[in-house]
Amino acid sequence: MPKVAVFNQVTLDGFFADAGGDMTWAHRQDEEWKAFAEQNAKSESRLLLGRVTYELMAAFWPTPSAATLAPVMAERMYRQPKVVFSRTLDRAAWNNTVLIKGNLVGEVRGLKGDPGPDMVILGSGSLVS
Repeated sequence: MPKVAVFNQVTLDGFFADAGGDMTWAHRQDEEWKAFAEQNAKSESRLLLGRVTYELMAAFWPTPSAATLAPVMAERMYRQPKVVFSRTLDRAAWNNTVLIKGNLVGEVRGLKGDPGPDMVILGSGSLVS
């Protein structure tokens, strides 16, 4: 049975962003972080994303800038299976993405019952909650 893991960066007091929504503190690109991200990019998993995280990632990872800054991650993000949960999106056009508009808990339970890779939630604070 596939497992669900959460991969997030939060402040010590439990916030994803500052009062103005800024998250730049979580996007430093030192060598240790880059090595960690690239190692984890090699694992097989299905990404579970909320709408906001999906829109941020879909706007960045398919770009030439992403391919230049983090080629291993950009390629992996392109081909990795993705599931986006949203009540407001009409479609999810990013490669290899399925849009689910229904019951989050029931859908995740169903995914856990299917054969397949483990799942990872990236960001998506509302989804994690």
